[in-house]
Amino acid sequence: MRTRILRTLEIATLVVGLGLLAFFVAARVEGYFASRAAIDQFESASTQPAAPAAPAARPEPVRETPVTRTPALPSPAKVDFSLWSPGRIRAYRESLARDFAPPIALLKIPKIHLVVPVFEGTDDLTLNRGVGRIPGTALPGADGNLGIAGHRDGFFRGLKNVSRGDVIELERHDGKLVYTIDKIEIVGPKDVSVLAPRAAPSLTLVTCYPFYYIGSAPKRYVVEASLHGEAQSRDPRSVPPKLKSMQGEARK
Repeated sequence: MRTRILRTLEIATLVVGLGLLAFFVAARVEGYFASRAAIDQFESASTQPAAPAAPAARPEPVRETPVTRTPALPSPAKVDFSLWSPGRIRAYRESLARDFAPPIALLKIPKIHLVVPVFEGTDDLTLNRGVGRIPGTALPGADGNLGIAGHRDGFFRGLKNVSRGDVIELERHDGKLVYTIDKIEIVGPKDVSVLAPRAAPSLTLVTCYPFYYIGSAPKRYVVEASLHGEAQSRDPRSVPPKLKSMQGEARK
C-alpha cells in the first residue's frame, strides 16, 4: 500500500515537472519569436525612405496696430499767468475740470516761452483751455492756411512781444512743422482776407486788439507765418467760404 502511494507521487511529480518544462520552453520560444518580429520590424523600417515631415504650420503674422501719439497737454503748473487777467486765470482753472477731445497739435513760440494745446473750434470753453483752430481753415500740415485763435488776456497776450523773423513751432503726432513770422498786422473783425489760403502750408494767429482794452476789443491782431524757408503770398480773392468774418473769433 505504501509502495503504491509513493509510486503515485513519483508519477505526479514527473507529470508536474514535465508540464513546467513545457511551459518554460514555450515561453522562451514565444519570447524569441516576438523579439525577432520586433527586430525585423525595426530593420525593415530603417531601410525604408523616411516619409517627408509634415511642414510646420506657419505662424500667423503679428499685425501691429499703429500707435498714434497725441500731443501731451502741458502741465497747468507750467502755465505762465504773469500776463493773464484774473478773470482768464479763473476761467482756465475752471476748464481743467471739463473733458476735452485730445488736442490736434501743440503750438510753441520759443521767444515768449509759449506752449499751448490747439483744439478744434473757437468757443469760449475751448479758448479758456488753450487755443483753437478756426473752422474753415486748413488742418495742421495740410495745404492752405491754418488759422488759430486765442484770447488776448490769456495764452495769446504774449503775441504783443513777437516780431518778424521769430519762429513758431507746430508739433503734431507725426512730427513738427516750423514757421517763420513774416508779417504782423491789425485788421477789422470782418477782414478775413488774412485767413485766405496760400501756395503752401502757412499759419495765421488771431487775437483781439488792443491787448489791454476794457470791454470787447474792436480790432484783431494778426500774426502771419510761412513754412520755414518758403515765402508765401496771399491771394485776397481766395477766402474760404465758411469765413464770413472774425467777429466771433477770440472776441474777448
